[in-house]
Amino acid sequence: MRKAYLFVIITALLFGTMEVSCKIGGNDLDPFQLTFLRFLIGGVVLLPFAAGQMRKRGVRLKGRDILVLAGVGIVGVTISMSLFQISIMMCNASTVSVLICVNPFFTMVFAHFMTSEKLNREKFVILAVALAGIFFMLRPWDIQAGNSWAGMLLMIVSAMFFGLYTVLGKVSQERLGPIAQTSISFLLGAGALLILMLFMGRPVIAGTADNIPIILYTGVMVTGLGYYCYFRSIELSDASTGSFAFFLKPAIAPVIAVIVLHETILWNTVIGIILVLLASLLNILYRRRLSDQAATRKARADREK
Repeated sequence: MRKAYLFVIITALLFGTMEVSCKIGGNDLDPFQLTFLRFLIGGVVLLPFAAGQMRKRGVRLKGRDILVLAGVGIVGVTISMSLFQISIMMCNASTVSVLICVNPFFTMVFAHFMTSEKLNREKFVILAVALAGIFFMLRPWDIQAGNSWAGMLLMIVSAMFFGLYTVLGKVSQERLGPIAQTSISFLLGAGALLILMLFMGRPVIAGTADNIPIILYTGVMVTGLGYYCYFRSIELSDASTGSFAFFLKPAIAPVIAVIVLHETILWNTVIGIILVLLASLLNILYRRRLSDQAATRKARADREK
C-alpha cells in the first residue's frame, strides 16, 4: 500500500501540471499539433507495458479490437483532448484543471444509458454537488478575467466526451487490460487526429524543434508516466485508491497555475474546487462501498460452496 500511495501522489503531481504545461506549449504550437504529439509520445511510452500486460493475459489484438479502440481513441483523443487544448488557450489553467475533473460524473450519466450501472439516489447527490462546483467555477454572473464563455463551454464538452471515452473503453479494457487499452487507443486516436490535421492544413512538425522540452514533458511525463503510475497504483491496491489521484489534482493544479503562470484564485474558484473535491470524495467512497459489498457477496458465495 505504501507503493500504491506513492504512485497516487506521483500521478496527482504529474496530472496537476498538465494544464500549465499544455498552456505553455500552446503558446508556440498549434493546439491540434500539441495534442497529436503528446498522445503519440504517451502511447509509445505505454506500449511496452501494454504488450507485457497482453502477454500476461494471453490475449492477442484482433481486427474487432482495433476497430473498437479506434472509436475509443477518436472520442478520447481526437475529439475530447483537442477541445481540451483549445479551451486551455481560451481560459485560465486553474479553471480548466478543475472543470476537466468532472468527467467521472459525466461517465455516470453515460453509463446509465449504455451499461447496467444505473443512476441512483447516491449518484444524483454526487452529480448535484459536482454541478454546483461547475456553477461556481463558471461564475456566470461575472466571468473571471482570463476566462471566456466559449473556452469554458468547450472544456465542459471535452469533459463530457472524456466521460464517454471512459464508458466506451470498459469493454476493451476488460479483455486487453487497462494499460493496453489506453496505449493503443491513444495511438489510434493520435493517428486519426493526424489525418484530420493534414486535411485541415495544420502544422505537424513545424515549430517542434524550438519546443522539444515542453513536448517531451507533456508526452513522456504527463501522458505516458502519469497514466503508468495511475495504473500501477490500481494494480497495487484497487481502483478506488487509484482514483484518489483525481481527487488531489483539483487542489494541486490551481496552485501550480498561480506559481508558474501567476494566475489569480478568486473566492468562487475556491468554492468550486471544494465542491468538486467533495463530489470526487463522495464518488470514491461510494465506489469503495460497492467494491466492499461485492467482495463480501463473493466471500459468502465461496463459503456456501
